[in-house]
Amino acid sequence: MRELAPPLRTVRAVVLDTDGVITDSARLHAEAWKTVFDAFLKEHPPELDMHRRPFDIALDYPRYVDGKARRDGAAAFLASRELRPDPATVESVAADKDRHYTDRLHHGTAVPAYPGTVRLLHALLDSGVLPAAASASLHARELLTRAHVIDLFDAVVDGTEASRLNLRGKPAPDLFLEAARRLRTDPERTAVVEDAPAGVEAGRRGGFAVVIGVDRTPGRDRTEELLHHGADLVVGDLSELILEGDAP
Repeated sequence: MRELAPPLRTVRAVVLDTDGVITDSARLHAEAWKTVFDAFLKEHPPELDMHRRPFDIALDYPRYVDGKARRDGAAAFLASRELRPDPATVESVAADKDRHYTDRLHHGTAVPAYPGTVRLLHALLDSGVLPAAASASLHARELLTRAHVIDLFDAVVDGTEASRLNLRGKPAPDLFLEAARRLRTDPERTAVVEDAPAGVEAGRRGGFAVVIGVDRTPGRDRTEELLHHGADLVVGDLSELILEGDAP
């Protein structure tokens, strides 16, 4: 018998981020960003040596680009290196990243859903809790389909929908609020699950009942940062949100 952990027992819905929460796709995004940023830094070296170091997936990815719309992530990282190119250049960097990511997605290995996340989704449905997926990525729906979990969600809000509806990127809560609206639930009765600081902050800004952070790093190195940005609790895997018991 599966029972939801206490933080999820009072909510009617749960909105989950896609990359790094539902699917193991964050690494593909990080690798694509590194390829693009390292090339840009080489072609446009910052004035200070300390700003010329290569893009660090472990440090720079979660801090500047994870969970954000591509343009926002590109601008944030370049600004951290004291580079402030014009909007057209930022757009070019963002588009280049998408090309590299798409190439990895279509010609690389499969991107599966995390087993613990799949277990939680089934437990939510068994308990009558509505799950939704939300992501700034234009490829989120494709990822969910290829991972064979698209049918487990009552609503999906991806980057295409965000652009069509002119939704602001994280840390603004627009994506999550739209997902809750489609589930016909209030934020006060909805939980958010995120692995990025910007996403956790978005959940907190949106007034959601519970904001759950996910830290999959081996040493749980990001837990404190996620708590600092507003997570109510942080888990290493979503299976921790299920309590297993013996059937009566």
